[in-house]
Amino acid sequence: MNTPPSRTTTDAVILWAAQGFGIGRIPVAPGTWGSLLGAGWLLILLAPGQLWIYIAGLILSSFFSVWVCGRAEKILGLTDPGSVVMDEIIAVPLCFGAWILLQMSRTGHIPNPGALLEPKNLPVFIGLVIAFRFFDIAKPWPVRQSQCLPGGWGITIDDLLAALYVNLSYLIGVLLFR
Repeated sequence: MNTPPSRTTTDAVILWAAQGFGIGRIPVAPGTWGSLLGAGWLLILLAPGQLWIYIAGLILSSFFSVWVCGRAEKILGLTDPGSVVMDEIIAVPLCFGAWILLQMSRTGHIPNPGALLEPKNLPVFIGLVIAFRFFDIAKPWPVRQSQCLPGGWGITIDDLLAALYVNLSYLIGVLLFR
């Protein structure tokens, strides 16, 4: 019987972060739970009301995800472990990029978190999260192929590409149903 390698406290903290602060350990649909936590991350990024904070949060959390997911992969000795959900968490706010930019073009400022929870926007909020789960699971080209990137890059980039598909779908929907 193989015994797992002993983990340091640093390894435990990295794994805890990569697993979405523990949420990725939920045995059923950890990616969906991670996506819901990502919706919370989106609300946090919108709270200051500054576009630069939203963009900086996207960039910094993406690099954090690459690092922490790559480390978690090594700690667990698995390729893209299902319990590692930081990639979903950081990708969900990107799913709302087109919506945010359209809101800004209408109002002149970045929407506040409450705007997403208003009855008129709630279907968009729910729909974009569901669309992300669809593209993350279906993995259309080049989402699936990006998983071949090494370490945390392959884990994170596929979710960011899925988020870009969500934005494209949203924009097509806006154009078709306007």
